[in-house]
Amino acid sequence: MPLSDNEIIRTIRQGAEEAFAELVDRYKDKAMTLAVRMLKSREDAEEAVQDSFVRAHNALNKFKGTSKFSTWFYRILYNVCLTRLGKRKEELKIGSGEEREFEIEDRQNVDPYTALASKDLIHAIKKIIEEIPERYSSILSLFYFQELSYEEICEVTRLPLGTVKAHLFRARAILQKRLPREIQSEYRSSARN
Repeated sequence: MPLSDNEIIRTIRQGAEEAFAELVDRYKDKAMTLAVRMLKSREDAEEAVQDSFVRAHNALNKFKGTSKFSTWFYRILYNVCLTRLGKRKEELKIGSGEEREFEIEDRQNVDPYTALASKDLIHAIKKIIEEIPERYSSILSLFYFQELSYEEICEVTRLPLGTVKAHLFRARAILQKRLPREIQSEYRSSARN
């Protein structure tokens, strides 16, 4: 059975610095997803994630354990990304194919048409999330990809609960409005190919 985050942190504090690699392995993919959503650049996201892990490692003795490690770490990452966004003069766009694709699990009983439709749906959702304003895409990413609760999102973003719920509501409304058009567009482009 894998160690909990708090057990790993206890091990690190007892001198096993190499145990921090397990926390990095545990959170690097979700951290990358959040950073890419916020920064719209894979290269900037990689730097932000690395910087955040270094900051978390250096400040680990300040982690009190009153919240989950993941919430504390995502707060660090969120701040690093906000700082980078504040320094930019123009918004960067993600080039096609730069972001890691979500893989559809291979199962023996999955209908190939269902798998293709699911992949198209995921692609359409990702495309919409990349295009909506950062304040909405970051909340969506924290809620759906990092699977944080409303309270944890409030802690990470330092936004009031009402604002988090409003941003999530607006982001879902944008998705609901644009998804049918995006799916039709995906279908037309795949039908031509």
